[in-house]
Amino acid sequence: MQYIQQVAFLILFIYAVWLFTKNINQIRKNILLGRDEDLTDNKNIRWKNLFLLALGQKKMFRNPLVAVLHLIIYAGFIIINIEVIEILLDGFLGTRRIFMKPLGSFYFFLIDSFEILAFLVIIFCVVFLIRRNIIKLKRFTANDLNGWPKKDANYILITEIILMGLFLKMNAADTALSNNPNEHFIISSYIVPFYQQMFTHVQIEMIERTCWWLHIIGIFAFLNYLPYSKHLHILLAFPNAYYARLNTMGEMQNMENVQNEVKYMMQPELAPTGEAQPMKFGAKDVMDLSWKSLMDAYSCTECGRCSTACPANQTGKLLSPRKIMMDTRDRLEEVGRNIKKNGQFVDDEKKLLNDFITVEELRACTTCNACVQECPVSISPLDIIIELRRSLIMEDSNAPQEWNAMFSNIENNFAPWKLSPDDRDKWTSEV
Repeated sequence: MQYIQQVAFLILFIYAVWLFTKNINQIRKNILLGRDEDLTDNKNIRWKNLFLLALGQKKMFRNPLVAVLHLIIYAGFIIINIEVIEILLDGFLGTRRIFMKPLGSFYFFLIDSFEILAFLVIIFCVVFLIRRNIIKLKRFTANDLNGWPKKDANYILITEIILMGLFLKMNAADTALSNNPNEHFIISSYIVPFYQQMFTHVQIEMIERTCWWLHIIGIFAFLNYLPYSKHLHILLAFPNAYYARLNTMGEMQNMENVQNEVKYMMQPELAPTGEAQPMKFGAKDVMDLSWKSLMDAYSCTECGRCSTACPANQTGKLLSPRKIMMDTRDRLEEVGRNIKKNGQFVDDEKKLLNDFITVEELRACTTCNACVQECPVSISPLDIIIELRRSLIMEDSNAPQEWNAMFSNIENNFAPWKLSPDDRDKWTSEV
């Protein structure tokens, strides 16, 4: 019977890892559809960002109470999974608590710490469920979360409660079966007397095995749910923080093509001769964006801090930076499926611009960088907005009338004002 369980566990493990690897590789391929961008400079600063923003969750602490709750859940998720190493080894080798004997009393300290974290995770997940579904905080009830995104957040919180509950019940049943009177853990020990009074030894064995299998199956299921969930940020927050753009906030990276066009307009003799490759300005679809912007889309936590900080959003405009990221991810997933099905991208008569993100949304942006400042995992919705607006204006000549007047003045008078260069200093002689 033991060998059957080991073989079943091995098959489950191999399948779960294979499926996760397959899905993550597809996400990697989708991200690499973006334009090249070198973000490997200043490695010391990048490592510092990784530890402070991704691991230390520095930006979350602008709201200390929520930050502590989130940090406990995060720590519980990471640290308790250390215990999964023991579960995996027990599953492979058919052993029981393989680390107990080698670690001695330190083992009980570890499991006690894990149980305290598990108990806190259960409590705080309930708090977050209440905030989302009973108190209904504004950023969790916005229209851009309707449907799957709202369910996704609830599913994850409920799953964490179930996994932590199974962990505690498994420990309690295992302790009830133990012949060692010194073997007890700080939280699950309170459940042991109930098991011993209500169930027979055989029934407790069944409870322990059931909880063990459900716990590990739940972990493997959670692992393979991540690629379909906003909680992929648990993994991508680290590379996303490391590869964050380090230029000064508010500094926009001008396009070389734009600079060249202006240079050729001023000095036509510098323009290349012969048939030149048509230049492309800005982005119409996800393939025109940087790979970093595409990784941003997958890293989005859908927390809504960006939209809450956005002045356009808060004054009733259509723009929601969170929706920009969600739309970009949805379109990227659609393009990825298209390529996977056809071997290459086949035009589906859709674009990120207009079909997913509207002109009204783009024009509402004031480029104030509030969304970039607030994002806890170094996402920049503004980079996507700017690239789409560049395409609108420079490719489609689609700009508000007020902007067109300014563009015309710049083209004809080399300045935003309707004054010829020769007349621009006339005011000095009128003083």
